[in-house]
Amino acid sequence: MSEIANRQRKIAFYDAKSYDHQFFDPVAEKLEIGIDYHNFRLAEANAASAEGADAVCVFVNDKVDEPCLKALAGFGIKLVALRCAGFNNVDIEAAKELGIVVVRVPAYSPYSVAEHTLALLLTLNRKTHRAYNRVRELNFSLGGLVGFDLHGKTVGILGTGKIGKITAQIFRGFGCNVVAHDLYPDEAWAMREKVSYQDISQILPQCDILSLHMPLTKESFHLLDDETIASMKPGAYLINTSRGKLVDSAAIIRALKSGHLGGVALDVYEEEEGVFFEDHSATALQDDVLSRLLTFPNVLVTSHQAFLTVEALSAIAETTLDSIDRDIKGGTAVEERVVG
Repeated sequence: MSEIANRQRKIAFYDAKSYDHQFFDPVAEKLEIGIDYHNFRLAEANAASAEGADAVCVFVNDKVDEPCLKALAGFGIKLVALRCAGFNNVDIEAAKELGIVVVRVPAYSPYSVAEHTLALLLTLNRKTHRAYNRVRELNFSLGGLVGFDLHGKTVGILGTGKIGKITAQIFRGFGCNVVAHDLYPDEAWAMREKVSYQDISQILPQCDILSLHMPLTKESFHLLDDETIASMKPGAYLINTSRGKLVDSAAIIRALKSGHLGGVALDVYEEEEGVFFEDHSATALQDDVLSRLLTFPNVLVTSHQAFLTVEALSAIAETTLDSIDRDIKGGTAVEERVVG
């Protein structure tokens, strides 16, 4: 600590975007932390770029596996700070064995993701994106733009953490009947908000809209596959703003082709690494599954932008840098630690 105290603390920051500079720089200046921004993603091959730093700051698509962590440990890195809630891209057991502390942002602005969930659904259902393009071409016809009222529809919420709860409450505000599933149900909240907890097998056949808000685990991987999608109500809409690998994308395509799914809105995709957050407009998209999804008129995809609000980005910057600051001083909050 004395060595660090005698110089400016420094972090190596990976997969940096313009908005990261905007929100992290003011907080870093206040805490007297220097940031070396790198536009590339962290992996074993470029781990040497962290040499001389006190910590590394990574995002959802950085590959912090065992080889990468061993390389980081070799350069004296003792702290990995995720500027997100999920940590499935970090080998937690390897970090523990190497004595590397892993911290995350357990909550930033759950409203940002919940509100984007509704934005996706409303856009897809009421064909707002298609109407916008038509009107710009002076086409004011209404053919093909018919949607449905949300009021009175049954909505299934899988996962009632902070985001799932807020999403459920927004749907209740639209007059929807909300049913939910969670491994750890909050019955007091459900009673207060008039939400009914049920098994997934009960939820899927009755829902007009299914919204995913679950963490990715071995048990939840491809939770929605051919079998479970087949059990969904014909014509149902599926919204995923949680984790891409909760859904088998090929199964979605089959259900869309058969007409079993009425619409799909995704802010996450199971193979989004190397695609989302980047501009591919001048090249051919190499992912054939994603390319096929984008051809359906009843599919809407955004590139993992649900978190992208002023409030969320401010909270992410403050929590991430505060965790780094306190950990170096020996006091990171328990709820922010994944390992350590």
